[in-house]
Amino acid sequence: MELLTGLWLGMPIWVWLAFLGAVLAILVFDLGVLHKEAHEIGVKESLWMSALYIGLGLLWAVAVWFIYYNYGGDKAIDPQIANLPTPDAKAWEAVKLYMTGYLVEKALAMDNVFVISMIFTYFAVPRIYQHRVLFWGILGVIVLRAIMIGLGAALVMNFSWILYVFAVILIATGVKMLYAIDDEPDIANNFALNFLKKRMRLTQELHGEKFFVKQPDTTTGKLMWFATPLFLCLVLVEIADVVFAIDSVPAIFAITPDPFIVYTSNIFAILGLRALYFALAAMVHRFHYLKYALAFVLIFIGGKIFLGDWLFDGKVPAEISLGVTFGLLFGGVVYSLWKSRDQAPTPQA
Repeated sequence: MELLTGLWLGMPIWVWLAFLGAVLAILVFDLGVLHKEAHEIGVKESLWMSALYIGLGLLWAVAVWFIYYNYGGDKAIDPQIANLPTPDAKAWEAVKLYMTGYLVEKALAMDNVFVISMIFTYFAVPRIYQHRVLFWGILGVIVLRAIMIGLGAALVMNFSWILYVFAVILIATGVKMLYAIDDEPDIANNFALNFLKKRMRLTQELHGEKFFVKQPDTTTGKLMWFATPLFLCLVLVEIADVVFAIDSVPAIFAITPDPFIVYTSNIFAILGLRALYFALAAMVHRFHYLKYALAFVLIFIGGKIFLGDWLFDGKVPAEISLGVTFGLLFGGVVYSLWKSRDQAPTPQA
């Protein structure tokens, strides 16, 4: 019992286990109930699923309030929370930081949809099999983000100046995004893809929703395991997440160094990516200006590290961060939809 009540990264171990249990239950329900049989997910189903996942993300904000009111406030790693005088104030501060992180991560996840759509198009993966790739991709994300966030938390707790490094990375990334809005990834010349093609036995065609199949080797005639294009697609989706994590992990640590808020906001934002993908993929062209909003969000989040030291004696207040982040993203979405209101949907594989 003492083991479960002990602190790990500022939070009781049982709270971490409860969160991971909730995520596991959601994934089991998704794969075992909602998508027990492979089927093509339409826009209507995608929107309903997205609403469900967004609702779960917002519901977790209630859990964050309860957790920091009762368990996490006094020993919180983030001084923005720990230095507040009452449990209620600590809890609301945690909620504001969680919501800011959730918004940023959800927006960056939406940007990731554009790249995933190109990967599926390159491999000509039918929509009926895309959910399987995204589901296993999300399992990889949960593990990869845990590792990256764990490393980030260790750096932040031991070297406070690392936040300024994160800030410079975010500002540089935001500026780069502004100058490369129309650039598209060259999937055909991707290093990892070409590396795997040279070193793995690969089939030329898809085999349903299988990542690996057994078939005769062309040289020996023996039955051997071959990877399918669906496996290559999964690898590139995972690599895309690692690339996006290089932006998103510093972004969330620039909002708060609290690992629990960082990880939970990351995971809840990404959990709904699979659901949102099938609605967004058909109209990615309608969110062109969201990329500008994302660039300015990254610049703002990076800049507020320096701005906080200059104007706010340490940290920009969480309500200002949340308001600016929401305003930029909301404006980017609304302006994008208005500018592209007469454009036709993008054909899907």
